[in-house]
Order: sequence, then C-alpha cells, then structure tokens
Amino acid sequence: MSFKTMLAVIGVSQTDRDLQVATDISDQVSAHLSALIVGFAPQPTGRYATLAPAWLEQRERNLQALGETAKTVRDKLSKRGISFDVDSIYAEVAGATYDIGERALYSDLILMGPGAFENADLKQQIITGGLFQSGRPVLLIPPGSIPTLKPKTVLLAWDSRAQSAHAAREALQLMSNAKFVHLAMVDPTATPRQSGDEPGADVAAYLARHGIDVTVDALPSAGRTVAQVLQRHANDVAADMIVMGAYGHSRLRELVFGGVTRSMLNEARLPVLMAR
Repeated sequence: MSFKTMLAVIGVSQTDRDLQVATDISDQVSAHLSALIVGFAPQPTGRYATLAPAWLEQRERNLQALGETAKTVRDKLSKRGISFDVDSIYAEVAGATYDIGERALYSDLILMGPGAFENADLKQQIITGGLFQSGRPVLLIPPGSIPTLKPKTVLLAWDSRAQSAHAAREALQLMSNAKFVHLAMVDPTATPRQSGDEPGADVAAYLARHGIDVTVDALPSAGRTVAQVLQRHANDVAADMIVMGAYGHSRLRELVFGGVTRSMLNEARLPVLMAR
C-alpha cells in the first residue's frame, strides 16, 4: 500500500533526531506527518508518592516541558513546508499505549525513530498500541541506520504465517518499486499444509503478479537464531530494509522463551518494517 499519513511517536527527551528522521521520511514520499510527543510521569516510589509535594512539582515541570517541546516541534515543522500536525500526551498510570493505538488508526505507518528504539518503555508501548491495538505496521529505525521508503533492495522474511503475509501486503508498493527483493526463509520445510512442495513458490508467484521480481533464498540456521540469520543475509545482499511479520507466537511465549520479533526489537541494525 502507499503511505500517505505517517505517525511519528517521539519521546519528549529524544525529540531532535527522531523528528529529523520522521520529517525526512515523510518528505521523501510527500506524506502527511502526525507527530505525537510523549512525556512520562515520574515513577512513584511509595504507596502515597503521587500525593507528595515533590512528585506533584516534578509532574508540573514535566507537563511544562512537554508543552514547550510540542511548540518547538510545531515551529520546526512549519519551517519545512510539509503537511503536518502535532499532538502531545502525558503518560501516567495507564501509559501511552491506548493513545498511540487510537491515533494510529488514522495513519498508514508508525515511525519508531532511533531515540524511541533505545527507550525500552516507549518502544514497547509503540509496538502494543501500533501492532496489537490498531493493526498498523511499524517501521523500526535503529540508531545508525539509514531509513528510506524508496529502498533499492528489500529482504522479506517469510515463514508461511499470516503475520508474514500481512507484512508482505503492507510492503507491496515498497517492493514493487525496489530493484531487488529477496524472499528469505530460514530452515524451510516442504509440507503440503504450510509451505507446499516448493517452499516460497506460492508467495513468489503472488508477488510476481504485482510486478515484483523475487529471488527466493532458503537459508540454513547452522546453529544461529533466525534473527541472526536474517540480519546477516540482509547485510550480504545489501538490503536497505527488512520486512517481517511480528509475533507469530504469543507475546507471552516470546517474553519467556524469546523469538524473532523480540530479537529484532532488541538487536536490529537495519530499518525493519513489522506488521501483524
């Protein structure tokens, strides 16, 4: 699909670099940018801490800083001459998940910039609000990576699950415009119910009908995790972006045992477009 509205979720203390990344990406595809600035309440340290004068004073300072940051963001965006809107939320007990999910309903893509990527709490709330509450894709942009919505080479991680199919659908236009698309499967198994007699052939045919020229890469894990294999192969083929389905297993299972999604959220080095 085409991306006409971007939702950039930006922590109040990571504004500059995440805003720059979001502005550049939106400008690249002439999309409207919705900037959502998130501030967090100070963590209470006791049963009645939220009634203490010091906590209330800190809260007021945080709210003032949030308002000033939102104004600064508006001023900066107005100078770029792009279509935009700016909103802010102050996350307290319930966190920002609901607000992120609600706003994501009216966007095509959620941007998680390098600052948000390094903020574990904000990262988790973006993923929960975006992928689970609104069902919108999220573009992870790790520090040091170069994000683009006009990639020359895309690596599509495929495991024959609905999540990876949704990711492929969300990235159809990206892959259609790319020069190279690698359909990467780790330790694929030929089974009639899941992958068919020739793993990857069905989805490659589906993508070909959209005018996408696909190279099918069956990759052995050789003792490495799936995330490690995918990231190494992405580097080998000089991919600009990884596209993958998120949480093929339950979040509880990934929390306890780990998984590809969890590893990518912690260790990604390239931009990753996740969908569920």
